[in-house]
Amino acid sequence: MPVEFPPKDGVRFIKNLMIPMSDGVHIAMDMHVPDSEDWAQQPLPLILEYIPYRKDDSLPYSGYHNLFAQKGFIGARIDCRGSGSSEGINTDEYAQREQQDCVEAIEWIARQSWSSGKTAMFGASYGGFTAVQVAAHHPEHLTTIIPVYFTDDRYTDDCHYRGGCWRCYYDVGSYGASMIGMNAMPPYPEYSGEKWGEIWEQHLAHNIPYLLTWLANQTDGEYWRPGSIRDRYDSIKCSVFMIGGWRDGYPNPPLRTFEHLKVPKKVWVGPWNHTRPESAIPGPRVDYLQEVLRWCDYWLKGEENGVMDEPPVCVYMQGYDRPDPYRLNTTGYWRTEVDFPVADSSQRRLYLSPEGKLGGSKSRSEGGYETYTYRPTVGIRGGLWSGGVPFGLPGDQRSDEIHSVNFSTEILDIPVEILGMPKVILHVSSTAPVMAFVGRLSDVAPDGSSALVCSGVLNGTRRDSLTDPEPLEAGEIYELVFDLDCTAWRFEAGHQIRLSISSADFPNLWPTPHNGVNRIYRNKNQSSCVILPLVPVNEVRDQVSFPPSSNSVELYRLSPDKPVWQIVEDLMGDRVGLKTLTEGTARVSDNMEVTNVRDLEIWASNQDPSDVVAIGKHLRRIVRTDGETTVDAVCNLRSTKEAFHLTIDLDIKVNGIPHHQDRWVKSFPRVLL
Repeated sequence: MPVEFPPKDGVRFIKNLMIPMSDGVHIAMDMHVPDSEDWAQQPLPLILEYIPYRKDDSLPYSGYHNLFAQKGFIGARIDCRGSGSSEGINTDEYAQREQQDCVEAIEWIARQSWSSGKTAMFGASYGGFTAVQVAAHHPEHLTTIIPVYFTDDRYTDDCHYRGGCWRCYYDVGSYGASMIGMNAMPPYPEYSGEKWGEIWEQHLAHNIPYLLTWLANQTDGEYWRPGSIRDRYDSIKCSVFMIGGWRDGYPNPPLRTFEHLKVPKKVWVGPWNHTRPESAIPGPRVDYLQEVLRWCDYWLKGEENGVMDEPPVCVYMQGYDRPDPYRLNTTGYWRTEVDFPVADSSQRRLYLSPEGKLGGSKSRSEGGYETYTYRPTVGIRGGLWSGGVPFGLPGDQRSDEIHSVNFSTEILDIPVEILGMPKVILHVSSTAPVMAFVGRLSDVAPDGSSALVCSGVLNGTRRDSLTDPEPLEAGEIYELVFDLDCTAWRFEAGHQIRLSISSADFPNLWPTPHNGVNRIYRNKNQSSCVILPLVPVNEVRDQVSFPPSSNSVELYRLSPDKPVWQIVEDLMGDRVGLKTLTEGTARVSDNMEVTNVRDLEIWASNQDPSDVVAIGKHLRRIVRTDGETTVDAVCNLRSTKEAFHLTIDLDIKVNGIPHHQDRWVKSFPRVLL
């Protein structure tokens, strides 16, 4: 039976309402409802978050679910099957059964006396993913979705692969390895009741690390499609309000999805990283929930509040700031458009030319090219892929540009604004059978400092197909065409636009395994270029404004002897390392707190690019009045030229006594990766 908490500030909290699925499994839902003695007979619209991140570790009467209830909605959160208090097993993210569960849950909710029959899905990251995935099944009573920081393509735009390369630090250091421990944590007996032991034992018996599946699927294909909507946008029938961030790990899906949807839609992209817009770095930080509530008031309550009369596209046009990783804000302004692509947009080709020039004319030479030696640790100033760590902004690109080939425009005499995905066309050759090519677009200030605008990559073996790679032949010239990440940027007069080409993005991408010498061709017959999505320069700023967030924001810091983000150089070993450390403790109730510690170390060799090792340590500690439970997961991923070798150890202790141990050891042949 669900647990009903005493009312507080006009809200009642209903804990662990178990929803039956068609196969007999029950999934657990919490609800914040507007306070009323007969709330169960007062039909209201519901805003649902659907994620596997253990709702029972959150403090009741807090967060946006409580706010939704204060504004006349039911704020609800469901633990996905096999996680938290829900029954069943969870062996992978975004499984088709997981999607079906949510469809069934939405229709079950619509039949309850407290439901008006109108449901929205809202959530960031995993909750944004599930929102678009479930919407593609078009359940009858799903009225609208508000996905935040989501993807439309799990292979090209997720935390596992990029451009046919394996992402390096994030899955071992954060999400992938962290979920091993999270999925093994116990539910709480005061909520799960007589099934507490059964649920935990079931979770432990079937806790399969997601990493095993991801490394087994190194090319695009059938595995990645059920969780992607990129090839079936028209399956979404409800209205959609998308929120994204330029420094988030998912900058491409919001505008790309907006372009292809055929339903009532709106998109809003700020300068933010993978943190809610009221707390994100860099700012400006805004009260984004006010916009979410306006959208839901219209679509769930039918209030005519003008939200659909506003321009449907709103983006933050970024400008140059000194490229410090510790900056808190981004220079720029909010720009609105009635559609995307922008009606008056155009494409400008800038060609790679001799002497490092980037200009509007093709080279007239017959055989021009630039040569560089592959250095697997280029990228250390590119920041960290943003999917959860509370830091990671890029720094000055000049230390990476030393090991790249660089092409720069003349000094601009007028401002230039771009909005969309820049595209790179490169004519290349390599002495190695596997080689990636990375493009970085930067804004170069008068003092020479270089600020990263966006980047992109293509593994040369995926030049014709992400599903069927083919090795490169030494000396053969190939044309590579790939996008850089979507962005909105204003290059000011007096600055330069720079394109840098290398073959690594460490520690964001796992280095390809072969030493090699590469050429970038820039002649009459092989004219490499970058294509910029220009939009008319807007001299009228402040087209729109948003209420600022009341949250005070500081840089993420631990004690002085615990640096949180280090790039370390081993001079004698000619290696470069990344070390990150995050810690956090959440007070769940007066009788319980949960601590999470993530400790990562990765090393890559400049002498042997196949020699890479990453060790992620993830500790979770639950302290309660009835004792302490620790869940310790350690993930070790190393590579050779031929394979990835993965070792995972899980250790659970209850009051210091060993309770459950598990391990997984597996090697994965490299598929031209």
